[in-house]
Amino acid sequence: MKKQYQIRALVLGIFFSALSALIVIQVIRIQFSKEAAVFLQDSKDYAGRYETFFPERGQICDRKGHLLAGNQTVYEIGINLPDVKNAHTIALTLNVTLGMDYQKILDQITNPPAGGVYMVVNDYVSSDKYHQMLDLKKELASKYTAKSDASLSGLDFKAHLMRSYPEKSLASNALGFVTLENRGYFGVEEKYNNLLAGVPVTVWVPEDPNLAGELPSIPKGSDLILTIDREIQAMVEAELKKGIEDTGSAAGTIIVMDPHSGEILAIASSPQMDLNNFSDYGAVYHNASEFNRAVSMQYEPGSVFKVLTMAAAIDSGTVVPSSTYLDTGFYEIGGGYVYNWDQGAWGPQDMVGCLQHSLNVCMARLADLMGEETFYTYMRRFGIGHPTGIDLSMEANGRLKVPGDEDWYKIDLGTNSFGQGVAVSPIQMMAAASALANDGKMVYPHLLYGMVSNGNQYNTPAQNLGTPISPQTARTVSEMLATAMEGGESVARVNGYRIAGKTGTAQIPGPNGLYDPKQTNASFLGWGPVDDPKFMVYVWMERPQSADWASYVASPIFHDVVSKLVVLMDIPPDEKRQQLAGQ
Repeated sequence: MKKQYQIRALVLGIFFSALSALIVIQVIRIQFSKEAAVFLQDSKDYAGRYETFFPERGQICDRKGHLLAGNQTVYEIGINLPDVKNAHTIALTLNVTLGMDYQKILDQITNPPAGGVYMVVNDYVSSDKYHQMLDLKKELASKYTAKSDASLSGLDFKAHLMRSYPEKSLASNALGFVTLENRGYFGVEEKYNNLLAGVPVTVWVPEDPNLAGELPSIPKGSDLILTIDREIQAMVEAELKKGIEDTGSAAGTIIVMDPHSGEILAIASSPQMDLNNFSDYGAVYHNASEFNRAVSMQYEPGSVFKVLTMAAAIDSGTVVPSSTYLDTGFYEIGGGYVYNWDQGAWGPQDMVGCLQHSLNVCMARLADLMGEETFYTYMRRFGIGHPTGIDLSMEANGRLKVPGDEDWYKIDLGTNSFGQGVAVSPIQMMAAASALANDGKMVYPHLLYGMVSNGNQYNTPAQNLGTPISPQTARTVSEMLATAMEGGESVARVNGYRIAGKTGTAQIPGPNGLYDPKQTNASFLGWGPVDDPKFMVYVWMERPQSADWASYVASPIFHDVVSKLVVLMDIPPDEKRQQLAGQ
């Protein structure tokens, strides 16, 4: 009997030992199984969350360090439902402070969604409003520690950054704006969005505060230094506004550029908007191309285009400044006729007179003498019909019809020569003409002076877009234009400074392709001082009502801008400069 119990005990011992071994094996197997890895990961997931941290957006300053675009601290207003002691006090505070609907807030707090713990009731609240509510919360907490009926417990605040523009509308057409999603639209904000926004970092944040480590150090976005001069920009915008009012123009554009480096010192077009209120965009602009007319709008430039035709004729050897012809008032080309702006005949003229009197017949004749291949080759060298690559968003291409295009006719050779039937943006026309002020070299127009990243500054070097004409041709045509302005006693002249420039009056084609003589674009393009150009200014006024001709519309605006520009740029009059150079 005793032996029987011993055997039974031995069997049970072996059984339970084997069972224990199997359990241990199973535990080990489970710990190292694929399912265990999944369970472990799930446990970690519920123990925390991945959170993306966005860098501070880079600032934008003008060339002298004046802040044009920065960041300000704003606040998200939320309610932590488990901590709420009195919904009425919170709803009333939000109603009085932020103007929010009392009943709506009260309903949200008293009837939260299932499982709701925290809800956002407002965002982008100003620092003033935040401090007002925070002070009230602290005051109530100190006065009514034993009562819940006056508590703001549960009302929480979270600080974050929002784009701000301290100068409001200044340089708005060039800057663009940033939406609440931290994405840049238009101008510099869009063109350099990735640099400004920086690189977001996603990290694991445990729910257990004891396990939480230090938040990662996130480098801010790059700061940008623009070529824009705040003082010049403000002056140009003031003159543009005055010019539009004086001439009754529908819109206008003024650009100031350094013709040697391509640096844009000022760029303004109408209308403008307070960039802090970017939600007004739809009320201010009808379409995106209106945001910055200087780069996004293309139009027939009219007679300012003649400086390119004359440069091509001089550079190709077709004529010299003293070449003469008999102006009969019309020129036959391609089965059609080209007439002068006043329908008149100007008799014997040399090339300076051709520019001084802005004779269409002269230009058509020069284009015909050059021939199709030579004329259009030079226009392509000047970049007509191609974007300049300026570092602003939405640049227009322009349009240059050439032989072989289905809508090109022989008469286009004549009309294109004086800026009709060809489309350019103001910045494209300016880049082309920069060859005349820069010894034959076209500059790359740009707004980025330098970039600051990780404490290091990287400047943008000057770049050339090509050399369409020789240095001698550039100087010759500039001198011709200066002489023409002096001989014609242009109102664009500025006392003490020799300036090269040209007006441009262009009729506007309607939807049917026909030109409306009552609807014109008035332009003036000029640079100076002629012997050593420091600035190039482009003025474009759309559909002026005060007069039809650019000499009465754009020339006075150019004069007013340059008169102030030489002071802001500290450019002495020619006589004084020459005296200083001779010392």
